[in-house]
Amino acid sequence: MKVVAFNGSPKKEGNTWHALNIVCEQLEAKGIETEIVHLGNRGIKACLACGKCRENKDEKCIIKGDDVNVWIQKMKDADGVLLGSPVHFASLSANMKSFLDRAFYVSGSNGNLFRHKVGASIAAVRRSGGLPTFNEMNNYLNYSEMMLPTANYWNVIHGTVPGDVHQDEEGVQIMRILGKNMAYLLELMEYGKGKVQAPEQETKNWTSFIR
Repeated sequence: MKVVAFNGSPKKEGNTWHALNIVCEQLEAKGIETEIVHLGNRGIKACLACGKCRENKDEKCIIKGDDVNVWIQKMKDADGVLLGSPVHFASLSANMKSFLDRAFYVSGSNGNLFRHKVGASIAAVRRSGGLPTFNEMNNYLNYSEMMLPTANYWNVIHGTVPGDVHQDEEGVQIMRILGKNMAYLLELMEYGKGKVQAPEQETKNWTSFIR
């Protein structure tokens, strides 16, 4: 099994990376392969809402010049997805937002590529805004019928300079428990294949409130 993690921080090995690494250590302890992709310092264009991914149905975004399509396939091929972002003005980073908008739009337009994968998100913050950032990333996971493991608190960890998060004992415990629970859920999903029938995927109903 494999989990691909996305680091939305401009700092390659800042506190977001440290937090992701704590989770990944628990996954690797259970024999689950992990990969951390650093996208926070990349030039990622925002979604154009052109609808071409829905029209073409080729599992690709038509925007060129970045690796979003490569990352979409990494997510499709993985058993689990881990999202990590710093907090910028009480929200997720701009690059993470652009990536998630495009990746999940492509997924939803191509039969829901990430459905029933195990997904989790974490936020690294200096002071405030961690919870809204955590919730923003969870919106993508929930929309896609992904399976979300939990911890013993919300997945937020605190620190200022790189490495500070290791002094947040509660935050470290949250990340550690999240990693253990994510590994547990991945194992349950894997062992359930062929034994427990997954619910049939329903066609999305669209309701307009403008009459």
